Amino acid sequence: MLKILSLGAGVQSTTLALMAANGELGETPDCAIFADTGAEPSSVYKHLKKLKKFLPFPIYEVQAGNIKDDLIKGTNSGGKKRFASIPFFLDRGKQGIGMARRQCTSEYKILPINKKVRELLGYKPRQRIPNDAAEMWIGISTDEAIRMKPSRANFIKNRWPLIEKGMNRGKCIEWMEKNGWNAPKSACTFCPFRSDESWIIMKSQDPESFNEAVAIDRVLRESGHMGTLKAIPFIHRSCKPLDQIDFRTNMELGQPDLFNNDCEGMCGV
Repeated sequence: MLKILSLGAGVQSTTLALMAANGELGETPDCAIFADTGAEPSSVYKHLKKLKKFLPFPIYEVQAGNIKDDLIKGTNSGGKKRFASIPFFLDRGKQGIGMARRQCTSEYKILPINKKVRELLGYKPRQRIPNDAAEMWIGISTDEAIRMKPSRANFIKNRWPLIEKGMNRGKCIEWMEKNGWNAPKSACTFCPFRSDESWIIMKSQDPESFNEAVAIDRVLRESGHMGTLKAIPFIHRSCKPLDQIDFRTNMELGQPDLFNNDCEGMCGV
């Protein structure tokens, strides 16, 4: 069975790769695959370059289009005039806030990785591959166990070594610190799932990536590629333009944090 590590170059997958390299998993994968959306922060690409020099197994980079360019052009990963949907937030007026369908992971991550696995196994497109011909190691930790799902491809069997080791994200960070490593957050610069803390870090430490996210946020509303969508799309959950959001905390805005004073934080419970 071909053993492959799905490498996003973030905290969990980096920990998984390094633990395998250190012999802590009892075996090592035959290779790792990094699916490049074309929109990762520069820190991720820099980190990936460092990993390539250290890991004892090869890292293959695959790509199915550039999601940033495709969003601007209004096409999908195959170049067709169909919007490559990211899970942006939708201001639906009186109906409240909703979310768009999430197709980006499938188009720009899963499909190109599966295509590479097929190639590594030596099979041509549409040629039948035996079930479970490859084992995919995925860096999901215990605090993300809800994300564990079987592979959509019958020839790939998913495995979650961090779950087997009982490691959550915090333990992954501790392991890396102990071994002299760290890793950036792996996600597209304009990913709607970013927390405010993540936006603050990007805005202050990587303004180029933040400005890229601002530009894509604007494109969603101004490009005309959204068709008949009866809602206004935004990257941030507040449904405000990204460059108009004040990410400062209440304390930074001069508002007292009552929960750090006499209140026990149980008001309204």
